[in-house]
Amino acid sequence: MKKLLFFCLLLLSWNLGFAQASELKKIQASLPQIRDSLQYVDALNRMAILLYEKNIDSTFYYTRIAREIADRHNYRKGRADAMNNLGIFFDIKGNFQMALKYYNKGYTEYKKLADPVNCVQSLMNIGMVYQEMGKDDRALQRYELAFRQSKQLRNDSIRSLVIYNYLLSYPKHFSKDSTCYYIDVAKQIATKYKDERTLVAINQLVADDMISHGKRAEGLTLLKQTIATAIDKKLFYVSMDMLIDIGKQLETTDPEQSITYFKQALSIAESNDYVYYSEILTRKLFEIYDARGEFATAAIFSKKLIEIYDKEAVLNSESGIDYIDYALKEEQVRSLENRYSYQLTLSVLACVAFMLAISMIFSIRKHLRRSKQQNSQMKKALSALEHSQADNTRMMRIVAHDLRNPIGGIYSLASMMLEDADRTEEDRTMLDLMKTSGQNSLELVDNLLQLQFSSEQLKKEPVDIAEMLKYCVALLKSKADVKQQQLSLEIVPATVTASREKLWRVVSNLIANAIKFSPNGAKIKIQMMQKEQGIRILVKDEGIGIPAEMGEKIFDMFTEAKRPGTAGEQPFGMGLAISKQIVEAHNGKIWFENNANSGTTFYIDLPFNSNN
Repeated sequence: MKKLLFFCLLLLSWNLGFAQASELKKIQASLPQIRDSLQYVDALNRMAILLYEKNIDSTFYYTRIAREIADRHNYRKGRADAMNNLGIFFDIKGNFQMALKYYNKGYTEYKKLADPVNCVQSLMNIGMVYQEMGKDDRALQRYELAFRQSKQLRNDSIRSLVIYNYLLSYPKHFSKDSTCYYIDVAKQIATKYKDERTLVAINQLVADDMISHGKRAEGLTLLKQTIATAIDKKLFYVSMDMLIDIGKQLETTDPEQSITYFKQALSIAESNDYVYYSEILTRKLFEIYDARGEFATAAIFSKKLIEIYDKEAVLNSESGIDYIDYALKEEQVRSLENRYSYQLTLSVLACVAFMLAISMIFSIRKHLRRSKQQNSQMKKALSALEHSQADNTRMMRIVAHDLRNPIGGIYSLASMMLEDADRTEEDRTMLDLMKTSGQNSLELVDNLLQLQFSSEQLKKEPVDIAEMLKYCVALLKSKADVKQQQLSLEIVPATVTASREKLWRVVSNLIANAIKFSPNGAKIKIQMMQKEQGIRILVKDEGIGIPAEMGEKIFDMFTEAKRPGTAGEQPFGMGLAISKQIVEAHNGKIWFENNANSGTTFYIDLPFNSNN
């Protein structure tokens, strides 16, 4: 099947019939007298086509020379024909990827030349390669495109070959009536152009159509007559697929006759040095005799098959041409040519860049010396600043720690004195102010003591978050009761590795803020839920919310984004900053969102293992 398709596509390159040996001799004799380079390219490409049956390496040799001359003279038609010939060469060699590459290049060139006949031919060639690769969807797409475009051609000689190959490759793609119609069209076109070879080949289609539609005897008779005609006219390439076709048709009904046709085909292949067909037929006969248990005869064909492989190896070795290497290096050569065309420009640019580089080097060295001096000064300043900050933090903690006891004493004395029933109303007012100031001062001192710590300083242990939340809500319930607020708690069992005291402070701070900034009678929701990698805690209030301009500042230390609570509670602005430090030290995240109606919801995400 493969070689029969080839003879068709080769004919298409020139829109001629059977290539006679006399034509080859005539071209060879005329080559020394040809002075026009473009005519010389056409002659070489034609010789490459005529030689493919006799010596495929000669096809490659003449095509390569034709292409080099065509490239040198920018002869696009000669280059396109050479690309098509290279596609044929690699297709016969069985390298389908390379065949597609060159067929596509030829098709691109023919499109630029507005050559519709050769565009149709290239599309059909590409379709045949895709069929050989088993990619039927792509093959049918190219066949259909070639089939449609061939209808528009004035010189429609190629259409008979498109119809023939399409029907031969995909007979099931056509109905019985369509098959008969298109066979008749192909016959008319081949007759019009006196294409004897195509007319003989079309009879095989007619015979196969008869056999597939119940006229087996008539079809086999026509196929035998067609084979006899092909051999009589020395159309041996055409006869090969016909002999294989009839051999397969008789394989089940008349095995001995089938073997006779296979052997006849093998004899013709060996006589004409059709190595590809020799390999196919030898393998087929080996499989037949091996399946019948005639191992001695099978061994003969097995030995013959090995000899064919050896012959192919010798032919490839003796050719002395690394075809694949040639094709792959082609792109490298083209790349080198492109680089050469830019070489002068790049050299000039390199000189300019070199001068600029020298200038920049001097400038950079000057700036580097200055930068080194500045960096050295900045490092010293930064070191001093870090040292000063550490000292300030340490001093702040010392002062806060030392203030805790006296302030606590003032708070306790004020509380005790308020319990005395004999105090006047004026004394009670002053003592109440002292107690409130002491309480606020203690809260401030506690906040100062929480500043500046790292994750490594935390004492972490398994913490039952549900129990901790219950404890926080129980402690702060009295504060909420003062403002007639309702605390609701939703929990799930969950344990995380954390600092119990630090997390308690974060949650207590959020609940206390919710109480502080919510009106009397408000509902405050504390909810805990389990996520895939940790837990989430939210505190939702119905308070005054957080304005947009304050949103980015509330987590800053010593922020100015401070407002008194709904009952005049004094804010210090450090609670949320400390909470953020604590949560992040646990590899967690804290943020807030304003509710749709009123109030704010604060969220805390904590991983189960905060050491990760």
